[in-house]
Amino acid sequence: MEKSILLHCILPDELKQIIKEVIKEELLQVKKQLEEKETDILMTRQETCEFLKINSTTLWNWTNKGKIECYGIGNRRYYKKEDLLKSLVLLKVKRA
Repeated sequence: MEKSILLHCILPDELKQIIKEVIKEELLQVKKQLEEKETDILMTRQETCEFLKINSTTLWNWTNKGKIECYGIGNRRYYKKEDLLKSLVLLKVKRA
């Protein structure tokens, strides 16, 4: 069975705008889903240091002070990317 769409009283520019809005909504949903999946990543100490651009001593200090949450199995330590992103705080810079 063929599907057909009949458009009456709609200008080409209006149709373009409707299509753009629908595509934009769908892309935003896909982006949100990808971001949610990406933040569930477990990272090793080394990966965490590279991600935050810090050294292992700073990572150890921040973990001990409770600034960053750490998860472990045996001697291995892991950090959730989502937790790292949540631990970031907005800094207010004074302008001269």
